[in-house]
Amino acid sequence: MCDELFELKDKVVVITGGGGVLCSTIAKALAQRGAKVAILDLNEKAAKDVAQEISKNQGEAIGIKADVLKKDSLEKSLEFVLSKFKKVDILINGAGGNKKEATTSDELDFFNLSADAVRWVFDLNFLGTFLPSQVFGKELVKQGKGIILNISSMNALRPLTRIPAYSAAKAAVSNFTLWLAVHISQNYSKNIRVNAVAPGFFLTEQNRFLLMDEKTKKFTPRGQTIIGHTPMERFGEPLELIGTVTWLLSDASAFVHGVVIPVDGGFSAFSGV
Repeated sequence: MCDELFELKDKVVVITGGGGVLCSTIAKALAQRGAKVAILDLNEKAAKDVAQEISKNQGEAIGIKADVLKKDSLEKSLEFVLSKFKKVDILINGAGGNKKEATTSDELDFFNLSADAVRWVFDLNFLGTFLPSQVFGKELVKQGKGIILNISSMNALRPLTRIPAYSAAKAAVSNFTLWLAVHISQNYSKNIRVNAVAPGFFLTEQNRFLLMDEKTKKFTPRGQTIIGHTPMERFGEPLELIGTVTWLLSDASAFVHGVVIPVDGGFSAFSGV
């Protein structure tokens, strides 16, 4: 009975940003549990490389080039997924990221941050969640059931220094998660659930320049501060998201709706003293 609660076999999962570190790990883990995975990424090679690796391990996956900021690109992706897998059960909105030009530093103060850079970060994280939810969410409504899982961040709860655009965008993702959960239930279906996970600090290509000194291979002062404020005293490993994600995508969380689950090694619980 317990195993059945976490069953994902033959579920069709669409995951945006699927070529990235965290989402590629999620894609591979879900495929190992029998899900059929459509990996969407602006980097077509990254998407297809992940799909190929899954296929080599006897999983089912397709890699698709998709721009989460262009609705027509997403609609074409949906058509392709349906042509291959006939349905969509789950959407994971994993596309996102930050950039140096939207990050304050000794060389770039707040008053000189580029509006274009801030807009790029905000659009990628928020609209890059909003638009796929429209396109794939409409298909879930048509089918009458399904799950949307957004990837937020602990920055959404407590904004971090230096990254105003990213923190604000992830706060918008968390807020949108709660709004969409209520909206979908009240207007379309009680059998579509919307939740989010909020990872703490995981080393990725987007944040490595802030947390690690590439020359010394040691933590930057910022990285060390994070470790000092994380009770488990380490960064997370991508595989450590899998348990929470599996729970939220399965019947084990059938009455969990409109929540944002932290996966942060205790960071949000620690006041610093």
